Amino acid sequence: MSVTVTILLSLIILSALFLPFLVPAVEKELEIFLFVLGVIAVSVTGAWSAEIVKNALKEPIAISLAVLITGLLFRRFKKQVVFGIEYLESKTGLKPAIIIIIFALSLLSSVITAIVAALILCEIAATLKLSRRDTVHVIVMGCFAIGLGAVLTPIGEPLATIVTSKLSGEPHNAHFFYLFLMLWDFIIPGLLLFAYLASRIKDPQIKNEIHFEHETNKEIIVRAAKVFLFVMALVFFGKGLTPLAEATIMQLPNGALYWANTVSAILDNATLAAAEIVPAMTNAQIEFMLIALMVSGGFLIPGNIPNIICASKLKIKSKEWAKAALPTGITLMVVYYILVSVFPAH
Repeated sequence: MSVTVTILLSLIILSALFLPFLVPAVEKELEIFLFVLGVIAVSVTGAWSAEIVKNALKEPIAISLAVLITGLLFRRFKKQVVFGIEYLESKTGLKPAIIIIIFALSLLSSVITAIVAALILCEIAATLKLSRRDTVHVIVMGCFAIGLGAVLTPIGEPLATIVTSKLSGEPHNAHFFYLFLMLWDFIIPGLLLFAYLASRIKDPQIKNEIHFEHETNKEIIVRAAKVFLFVMALVFFGKGLTPLAEATIMQLPNGALYWANTVSAILDNATLAAAEIVPAMTNAQIEFMLIALMVSGGFLIPGNIPNIICASKLKIKSKEWAKAALPTGITLMVVYYILVSVFPAH
């Protein structure tokens, strides 16, 4: 790889990481922006082929359809969902209901997608009629759980989609349950922990419901189209940046790789995965990287799609989110680091 190509790919990465925060128009049209960067990256490295175009058109299909279908179904049966939440609460009490709901929702997020799970989480927050402080707490813990659970299948969220796609060939031959088999023993206990933590509310329930605008069919369809373009962009982005990742990321020891990816707190973890994941990685490297991306992605609002959706719907401010998320998130990062160091993937 020439010096010129290295410099150009480095500029592409820096643009992807920081321009969305510096230029409002880029943040608003992030999918188109990443698509353009992906096309440039593939062009710079001369990686164009019929196969990459085919993959870019194929990989987004499953997650986009999941977002579309489950979004429409949720809109159609929203009243029944709300009734079910209220019925469960009446039978079990508030705190057990929160544990059951958050755990179930985080597991289902790998099927209904993290996006739809986040919308349901917002509806849950409104239905439970909690204080502002407790609402933020439940939302943050719930988004941590959704961010972990959605990675279990490639239709759960773009991070899982792009990782499975990039590792589908030799030597990993990633299939639909590849990430589940690699990570379930770390993720399932984490889901239970966050479900329990979500139930640790402090204030009595109140009668002031949280209101937010409900989605139209058009908005659901547009969101599914944006997810399609986003994943397509990540396929190009990841393919174009593979030579740079092999020359840099691959050389990092596992510990450095783990802590370096805490940058996911301020940068979308799917974009980072697209830039970093390469087939030459060992299972241990992949495990260190993914767990760091998933956990630190819950630290701040920009780190993951569920955070962004819930914060926007419920008008949660950045300081509120950080205050609720950072103590738990940082502690869990340390715990997971110890666990993956002692029990690395083989």
